[in-house]
Amino acid sequence: MTQRHVHCKPALPAMAALLLFMSQVACSETAKGHLPLTTVADAPLTGRTTRWDYASLDPVAHRLYLAHLGDSVVTVFDTQERKVIADVTNASHVHGVLFVPELRRVYASATGTDEVVAMDPASLKITARVPAGDYPDGMAYAPEVHKLYVSDEHGGTDTVIDVRTNTRVATIALGGEVGNTQYDPVSRHIFANVQTRKQLVEIDPATDKVIGRIDLPDAEGNHGLYIDPSTRLAFIACEDNNKLIVLDLATRRVLSTFDVAKDPDVLAFDRTLGWLYVAGESGEVSVFHVQGHSISPLGTAMLGPDAHVVAVDEATHRGYFPLKSVAGKPLLRITEPSKTAP
Repeated sequence: MTQRHVHCKPALPAMAALLLFMSQVACSETAKGHLPLTTVADAPLTGRTTRWDYASLDPVAHRLYLAHLGDSVVTVFDTQERKVIADVTNASHVHGVLFVPELRRVYASATGTDEVVAMDPASLKITARVPAGDYPDGMAYAPEVHKLYVSDEHGGTDTVIDVRTNTRVATIALGGEVGNTQYDPVSRHIFANVQTRKQLVEIDPATDKVIGRIDLPDAEGNHGLYIDPSTRLAFIACEDNNKLIVLDLATRRVLSTFDVAKDPDVLAFDRTLGWLYVAGESGEVSVFHVQGHSISPLGTAMLGPDAHVVAVDEATHRGYFPLKSVAGKPLLRITEPSKTAP
């Protein structure tokens, strides 16, 4: 059941019906056609007007790592200077990118060569290459076991890489097309979307075995995933029916389902503000306010062409959206909450 959480009044009898209808339309338009964001800057990016994919932020070094899939490079952007400082080449059809603070290392999934590449942020050089199944995509790091888990979308597995040796140590069969993979620091388990089975799968990194499957009956193409440890909530974006599913990991129950931006892809969360971002392939973005287990939509609207990727800096509350082409050039749209935002 879809819950909009738009605070319009319940139905009234007879003469009030028309006024009610008009107020409901106004409420709906406010929820769907507005974002509580202000554009701070449109910073130029390098390369061609080709597809961008995942982004990962190092807020301490003020660096944003961007997967420029169409150009097969990892673009390194300085968020203080608001400029590109490097393009790391030889990452064929790069999809996922993940900065791991504990390791001071960047990992990127290169689907063109079906491998994961490790990159040193200091030298901006690729230091290792690891085979990673068929169409490696999203990645998650489990620090206690020093392992990286990589969604193998087409192969239906998660590839496990020991980051101490940068070698593949396991391949976990998940039984269907795999969406994003995330780490839950509370259970210390890995969770992965299995799109074709409408499931969220739980993996124990100690054994690299599947220990649970959570059915998601309303899911159609459950691809995007974000886990918030403080609320024990998993946010699941379904690209085939434009839904956001909110799952309580403590009870394994779906709490609510929302309409979101068309073709949702990447999720990001500003834990300080409690703002969840859902970026869509359509260029639309949805923003929600999360307070405990109460989730309210703040708006859905067009942010920019192909704005399906987002990263958020919790210190500055700025959002970063790489856009494929604006006036014939790639750019990074930088936003912050508007002064009138709730």
